[in-house]
Amino acid sequence: MRKIVIVGGVAGGATAAARLRRLSERYRIVLFERGEHISFANCGLPYYVGGVIRDRDRLLLQTASGMSKRFRIDLRMLTEVTAIHRERKTVSARDLRTGEEYEESYDTLILSPGARPILPPIEGMDQAKAAFALRTIPDADRIKAYVEREKPTSAAIIGGGFVGLEMAENLVERGVKASLVEMADQVLPPLDREMAAVVHAYLKECGIRLHLEDGLKALEKGGRRLVLHSGETLEADMIILAVGVQPENELARKAGLELGVRGAIRVNPRLQTSDPDIYAIGDAVEVKDYVHGFPTHVPLAWPANRQGRLVADIIHGFDVYYAGTLGTAIVKLFGLTVAATGNNEKTLKRLGIPHEAVHVFPSSHAAYYPNASPLALKLIFDRETGRIFGAQAVGREGVDKRIDVIATAIKGGLTVRDLPDLELAYAPPFSSAKDPVNIAGYAATNILDRLVEVLKWNELDDHLASGGILLDVRTPREVEGGGIDGAVHIPLDELRDRLGELPKDKTIGVMCAVGLRGYLASRILAENGFRAKNLDGGYRLYSYAKGGKL
Repeated sequence: MRKIVIVGGVAGGATAAARLRRLSERYRIVLFERGEHISFANCGLPYYVGGVIRDRDRLLLQTASGMSKRFRIDLRMLTEVTAIHRERKTVSARDLRTGEEYEESYDTLILSPGARPILPPIEGMDQAKAAFALRTIPDADRIKAYVEREKPTSAAIIGGGFVGLEMAENLVERGVKASLVEMADQVLPPLDREMAAVVHAYLKECGIRLHLEDGLKALEKGGRRLVLHSGETLEADMIILAVGVQPENELARKAGLELGVRGAIRVNPRLQTSDPDIYAIGDAVEVKDYVHGFPTHVPLAWPANRQGRLVADIIHGFDVYYAGTLGTAIVKLFGLTVAATGNNEKTLKRLGIPHEAVHVFPSSHAAYYPNASPLALKLIFDRETGRIFGAQAVGREGVDKRIDVIATAIKGGLTVRDLPDLELAYAPPFSSAKDPVNIAGYAATNILDRLVEVLKWNELDDHLASGGILLDVRTPREVEGGGIDGAVHIPLDELRDRLGELPKDKTIGVMCAVGLRGYLASRILAENGFRAKNLDGGYRLYSYAKGGKL
């Protein structure tokens, strides 16, 4: 009887154990979990703190007794594996309740230890009475109990990633004023700067104070005063530390297993470590980027679940492998939804990979149907082949399905030329006859076909400084609401009759609200012997990126 020992439950380990049992009744499966819950929804923890999820038991996806009975797995709860002895194929374990220590043998070992919150050394942190990190149900219990008992009126969230923003939202919903401190110049690292700027504007409207390009230096007054690197101070009744997570790699490191990016456990496509009898999955492992194949660390729920099932299939003998992580992610922020998939421009620039990008702002559903709202959609692709590298979207409605469609397109090997051909569900309450994904495909295809040159939002200032012309083709009423100094204003519908007002010896940047009319004007100019570049995303994107309002 083959003996399989699993270290860690939750998404990866619990999934692997259940799948192994479904594949064979003959395996002996031992699962060690140092916590008190074998499988819980850690992505739901902020919403439990915020009161959206009222019943704590709803977070428990499977109980230890239920899983043990149904799948006949030897569960060792509140037991920590402290060492791996590869030479004799055993692990050392300690029962956290009794202190008993013992060794357990294995034929095959699966490591699923997860990741732990990064807790940077901060002066005064040891004196802080209300500083919390959120990773487990006990963490959520402590935060929720504090909020309900102490009734704080202010909170400081350190870190602008998914957990930090979700906690900011849920605390604000409970009447707590929130300040968010982030070392980078933007929140949500999967987004590019200009897309994150849309989120910044919205967060400010929701009353969240943003302190970007700043970090926590020290705590005073028992943690109630925060001193930032900039010298600014904040007063807060509680602190949420959400600066990110790091792989739980101690077992692997001490056992001499090979480590990779950020200290994550290095595995091959069959999820084997440098020891072929030891597999690793979930938030602790290094993965291959699905789009370009570089090693990375992506601690998300979908990869952990998928790897948990795959590792069971691999151990059972199926010829399958893990193809890499696309990094598709989504977050709800009050009435806004933000999502991304694949590579962003920051990553591609860092790797020196040539690429192109377009921004479109279509309505979430048919504009004539009530409550349509603009959706900011960015599509990133190879300018020569049209291969899709990634996408980002921000909006109040329909963000999830557009990013899911593009994520599926990437997995299916589609190019931007295929996006206009996608026959997506349409009715006025849900979409338009040309879905936003179709529209993004059309815009990208126009670039591939050399029908338009684009001017990026971050290139406009240099274009103007070098003596370039900016043509604003919006209506007079739009221009009254805001514009860019020095622009030549000719409404689109008057352009053909006023071409003589424009020089042919200079590149003309063309600007409208979101880029559509700018494209039409660029075509008119190109057909009449001018060199024109359409401002990608128009005045709206430029305004967002420069700190404008929503």
